[in-house]
Amino acid sequence: MVVSVANVHQCQRDGEPPATVVFDPTLTDYDFGPDHPMAPVRVDLTMRLAGLLGVVGPRLLTVPAPIASDDLIATVHGEQLIEAVRRADEAESLGLGTDDNPVFPGMHQAAAHVVGASVEAFRQVWTGASPHSVNITGGLHHAMPDRASGFCVYNDVAVGIRWLLDQGAERVAYVDVDVHHGDGVEAVFRDDPRVLTISLHESGQFLFPGTGASDDVGGPDAQGYAVNVPLPPGTGDAGWLRAFHAVVPPLLREFAPEVLVTQHGCDSHRDDPLADLELTVDGQRAAYLALHDLAHEVAGGRWVATGGGGYAVAGVVPRAWTHLLAAVSGVPLDPATAVPEEWREHVGRLLGLPAPTLLGDLRAGTEPRWRPWEEGYDPASWLDRNVQATRVAVFPYHGLDVLAW
Repeated sequence: MVVSVANVHQCQRDGEPPATVVFDPTLTDYDFGPDHPMAPVRVDLTMRLAGLLGVVGPRLLTVPAPIASDDLIATVHGEQLIEAVRRADEAESLGLGTDDNPVFPGMHQAAAHVVGASVEAFRQVWTGASPHSVNITGGLHHAMPDRASGFCVYNDVAVGIRWLLDQGAERVAYVDVDVHHGDGVEAVFRDDPRVLTISLHESGQFLFPGTGASDDVGGPDAQGYAVNVPLPPGTGDAGWLRAFHAVVPPLLREFAPEVLVTQHGCDSHRDDPLADLELTVDGQRAAYLALHDLAHEVAGGRWVATGGGGYAVAGVVPRAWTHLLAAVSGVPLDPATAVPEEWREHVGRLLGLPAPTLLGDLRAGTEPRWRPWEEGYDPASWLDRNVQATRVAVFPYHGLDVLAW
């Protein structure tokens, strides 16, 4: 099976407002320092590339990013954590002052800005101001209510979902395609059946945070509403897309969310230095297009997207997230599109690194392919065994047939 641009709905219909990206250049103040892998330059390079390619414009308007109030952050996070972040304390018991989350001046302001930007994206979609909205600086999915974790100080996605519930939303689906388990968002809502969380990630046997097994299905009051698909190291486009399509679409169709929320860490790429999956930018783009279509199919088009991880800051992140921004706009970019020479020269001057020449990794005219689940399950395949374990663990809670499509 192959994903094609022809499969993507046109978003901006007559009279419908354009999609939005919530952005302010000062969002790059979320900065753990020059030696930290989550370099904010990845955000600047993405917006610069998307601008040069005309992705940001009439079909994807930029809207201002507010700073979240303490009261808004406190809908998910405890006062002790908020106060420690505000003081930039070396409070290791709260996850601060560690190698992952070193403190820096202005940390609370910077982290609150990311939260505010994501909640604005949620507001855009919930109020109908935009059909889709994206905050590429968001997706800080590891932060827990009582502590920072994994480069994530506050959990902007969890605050945004909580905001939706407080506005009256009854069903929200969250799909996390970062290479790491979306443990923080799952933890916040693991006992709330109004929120379906689905995470596809490299197996916790090999990668931080070490959680997200197939039999992790939620709390006692929400069994089946936490869904985890642990993937073997080395999984590439074909295996990843096979797993995605075997689990995500049937669950979303059955759950019928009012809003689809997605996290798009692009650290699943084969060149990412912190993980072991083998996706291409083309495979990641295929996931963006599939989620775009699912938003239209199951959620009336209401789609909130965020960024997430991604540590190949010049070679991967800007291309992947430019494809995400294009998918949100409703006008996908061809992976064979040339990367503007102006952008490549900027990367060379800024980082001293060679920059990619094309927006995709695969040979021009080829697209990622995978074998659909309905064609058969291979018990000798590590990937298939894990996918089947997830389906067996979760599908019965939703009245879905484990053995059928």
